[in-house]
Amino acid sequence: MMKNTQQYVSAFTKRYASQEMQYLFSQHKKYSTWRKLWIALAETEMELGLSENGRPVVTKQMIDEMKEYVDNINFEDAEEREAICRHDVMSHIYAYSLQCPNAAGIIHLGATSCYVGDNTDLILMKEALLLIRRQLVNVIDILGAFAEKYKDLPTLAYTHFQPAQPTTVGKRAVLWINEFVMDLEDLDHVLSGMKLLGCKGTTGTQASFVKLFEGDEEKICQIDRKIAGKMGFEACYPVSGQTYSRKVDTRVMNVLAGIAASAYKYSNDLRLLQHLHEIEEPFESEQIGSSAMAYKRNPMRSERIASLSRFLITDSFNSYLNSSSQWFERTLDDSANRRIAIPEGFMAADSILNLCMNVASGLTVNEKVIEKHLDEQMPFMVTENILMEAVKKGGDRQKLHEKIRVLSLVAAEKVKNGESNDLLEMIAADPDFVVSFEELRDFVSANQYIGRADKQTEDYLKTVVEKIREDNKEQLKLKAQVNV
Repeated sequence: MMKNTQQYVSAFTKRYASQEMQYLFSQHKKYSTWRKLWIALAETEMELGLSENGRPVVTKQMIDEMKEYVDNINFEDAEEREAICRHDVMSHIYAYSLQCPNAAGIIHLGATSCYVGDNTDLILMKEALLLIRRQLVNVIDILGAFAEKYKDLPTLAYTHFQPAQPTTVGKRAVLWINEFVMDLEDLDHVLSGMKLLGCKGTTGTQASFVKLFEGDEEKICQIDRKIAGKMGFEACYPVSGQTYSRKVDTRVMNVLAGIAASAYKYSNDLRLLQHLHEIEEPFESEQIGSSAMAYKRNPMRSERIASLSRFLITDSFNSYLNSSSQWFERTLDDSANRRIAIPEGFMAADSILNLCMNVASGLTVNEKVIEKHLDEQMPFMVTENILMEAVKKGGDRQKLHEKIRVLSLVAAEKVKNGESNDLLEMIAADPDFVVSFEELRDFVSANQYIGRADKQTEDYLKTVVEKIREDNKEQLKLKAQVNV
């Protein structure tokens, strides 16, 4: 049964994004992470011996109480409080304190709001990047299998979307794969540099901890390192204002926008190929292509990839604006923007890659159509070889070149009028060429003109794709689902 039909619902949550990605940016995940961060801070303060008049300020009993309610969040209490105080962090401290009366006095001790807000953002972005990474590896794997299957199937290549020398279907797929591989390299670079903010206080100076630990530099220097370890990070950023540098967001969102660009190119090629009837995306038995034209088989999935990719590329601009407009140690004009831009950016990337997997796993290759298009164009492409052969037999190159030019124009007009390409017949009928039709037919085998496309595909799959598969074998066999 549908609920809240009079309330806006994001298309990502209803139609596009996976349940895994939706959970990462859910309220429960966010606020349970806040509580884990408060526990990590309290544990660190206890381990470093924070005391007052010889009495420990933080005790194991307090921490055990906090741990008991880490996932059992009293959202209603927090929401009621926020309606009064207009501060989300203070509202959740209040709600947590209601559940943990013994620990109430030490929750958030020495911290500022960005301790939970920014650290949680970094944690969620790291986890979301790992999910995106898994999807990306699976796209590469699935397209790799497609490229292997069709590595030596000749197809008409295009420059400027005009017929050019042949390539193979597999080689074209490798061009798609290579862009996703570059995205994977960028993603891994960004992941390797992800750090936690830590707990640096209101302006990043750790002044509150200088006070709490009475200037004990040795203990203060351990705080960030301990919190990072407890939250699954190797380190914290060495310096910050109140927030971590929003330059981090530009790096993360740039990776997502790069994936969108690769997917966009992939989907555009598929849309053009579907128009040519050469390769078609999956189309289910009861799927409807058009409400008016019942016969239509629209490339809905590829169009959705393109649409979401445009959104994501545009969304990434938010991170650059937020980074460039921060004042000194902190302003709040990025907050509302980031609450929307970052989660929806990840939702879009998740949706795009899910669609890419789905499409790649169900592509239909119409070999007869591909062969027909080659047959129409191959006579034009072999004219240089014909010219050289005729000259070797004593012909005049300049004279024969002009004849080929004229005959090619005649043949092109026939093709445009729906007739077959009879360029070879016309050349064979001209005695100046001294070449028989049987000899000319030997020139038009497309396999002679694909260069090293098949070998390049083999080499790429062996040296690049197989290594990715081997390094990520536990991540493969992810199943894509398209909701609507």
